[in-house]
Amino acid sequence: MTAHRSAQLPIDQILQGDCREVLYQLPEKSVDLIFADPPYNLQLRQKLLRPNLTEVDAVDDDWDQFADFAAYDQFTREWLTACRRVLKDTGTLWVIGSYHNIYRVGSILQDLGYWILNDIVWIKTNPMPNFRGVRFTNAHETLLWCKKSKEQKRYTFNYHAMKMANDERQMRSDWAIPLCTGSERLTVNGEKLHATQKPEALLYRVILASSNPGDIVLDPFFGTGTTGAVAKRLGRHFIGIEREVKYVAAAQARLDAVSAPLSLDDELLGRFETKRSAPRIPFSALLEQGLLQLGQVLYFDGQRDKVAVVLADGSLRTVSGERGSIHKIGALMARQSACNGWEHWYFEAEDGQLQPIDVLRARLRQTQQRTS
Repeated sequence: MTAHRSAQLPIDQILQGDCREVLYQLPEKSVDLIFADPPYNLQLRQKLLRPNLTEVDAVDDDWDQFADFAAYDQFTREWLTACRRVLKDTGTLWVIGSYHNIYRVGSILQDLGYWILNDIVWIKTNPMPNFRGVRFTNAHETLLWCKKSKEQKRYTFNYHAMKMANDERQMRSDWAIPLCTGSERLTVNGEKLHATQKPEALLYRVILASSNPGDIVLDPFFGTGTTGAVAKRLGRHFIGIEREVKYVAAAQARLDAVSAPLSLDDELLGRFETKRSAPRIPFSALLEQGLLQLGQVLYFDGQRDKVAVVLADGSLRTVSGERGSIHKIGALMARQSACNGWEHWYFEAEDGQLQPIDVLRARLRQTQQRTS
């Protein structure tokens, strides 16, 4: 589990204030994941009534009021810029919105250098009806998942955890999750405390997918603390920023009632070692550790007539004299543009059987883990 000991980083705290200002009080490149649920700029201009003439508790709070699109765009540009500053170079950011704002947010994200990995459609299984009957019922919201830049190579995606959570099928980009209701919904005198409180199930999936145990999850629009509650349950740290005092108090009470996991076992909390996440092992390390020998013959796809010999620098040489990495010579043998040599080259074991060189890489990793 990752340790975070910076005295400057207020982990597991709610910071009251405007995120555009508070974010600049945090160290640069200090958080692993950002989930943002900004104002949607719904432009509500009149009361919304049900067929029985009762008023719908719609989003008409001051924090969702902007003079025009230009004002909203400026607000969006400012908070996204501040977020990019505190996001680690290996981190990612999620933004959720509706058709009112998500396209403007997406454009600004790209203008600022973020690179969109996915757009996720949150399908609400219990959406509010369109009472006027003048358009389709709004039954979904969109989440944009971004890395910090196009050039960013490393970021967390717990693919296997998502696949397991989806009955061992690859997780798709359409998520059917109900709105926040029942005991999960925070209320005051029978009325919703926050008009846009998100369901914990949605944040559970986001945080499990794109962070690891011990990571720091930042929410610049903390609201009633859903992000913090789920992060705490999953063994992550959180930093919440919230402007409205009434939400800060409610979120803190909610967080105080959440129990952290009893065990900090990485696998328990959704982190599984995969070939992609495991420490990189260069092919030459097999020579350095004596797992392969100079001049040893390797067999492509286990075929005795497709061979190459191992050279001192970890490259391979074919019978006809071509030389290159296990990947380059593998692609040559397969007549393909690319090849993962670890999966296609075989060596002859002591019993005469051919085994993939990847078993030697796995053996070396286990040795390194035992001695680290």
